[in-house]
Amino acid sequence: MSEFVKEITDSNFETEVLNSSLPTLVDFWAPWCAPCRMIAPMVEQVAKENSSVAQVGKMNVDENPNVSQRYGIKGIPTLILFKDGREVERMVGAGTFEALSRLVDRHTAKAA
Repeated sequence: MSEFVKEITDSNFETEVLNSSLPTLVDFWAPWCAPCRMIAPMVEQVAKENSSVAQVGKMNVDENPNVSQRYGIKGIPTLILFKDGREVERMVGAGTFEALSRLVDRHTAKAA
């Protein structure tokens, strides 16, 4: 992935996402999905700008069907923000950078 975006898998989901002390945004995506590729730079930028207050991960739905099914992922990209081990907000489709930033901002306490 990158310095700021973690690879999330069926096997590390509980540790990296549900047990995380930080709010975690998970981008459910696939390499063949054009809208997923389109928002990838925005996801990376949100991860970079929020690295002190949140973490960001990407989960390939083709390679990780268990978590994808568990959370009812029917269309991609789907971005879910988890906090304290539960889903708190979901965005389906390729939104704007501003919408993605606001989604994270609503659930983090950025230092002033």
